[in-house]
Amino acid sequence: MNILVILLLFGGLFFFTGGSIGILRFPDFYTRLHPAGKLDTAGQFLTMSAISLYIMQDFTLHTFLTATKIVLIVIFVYLTSPTATHAIMDAGVRAGLKPWTKAGRHDLAD
Repeated sequence: MNILVILLLFGGLFFFTGGSIGILRFPDFYTRLHPAGKLDTAGQFLTMSAISLYIMQDFTLHTFLTATKIVLIVIFVYLTSPTATHAIMDAGVRAGLKPWTKAGRHDLAD
């Protein structure tokens, strides 16, 4: 069980790291929202799953209720993160923020 918890924690760390690098490396507002919305949600799911499994190792009513609360947090984040990302992107469109374009791009066919 501990090996599974460690694997889930490292998987969550991998997604959190990828999301952080994506936020820093992507060129504009719209492309930065993608790792913020997707990878952070996946990292949160794996990390919270590891915590829930670790807590449930000695099964009591208290640990069951705590693990249930963690599962409810995961469900809440899965419902609100895409909605928040969409709302932020819509606010950028309404504010007139233009997407990034690569200046001076030449097609290979020319």
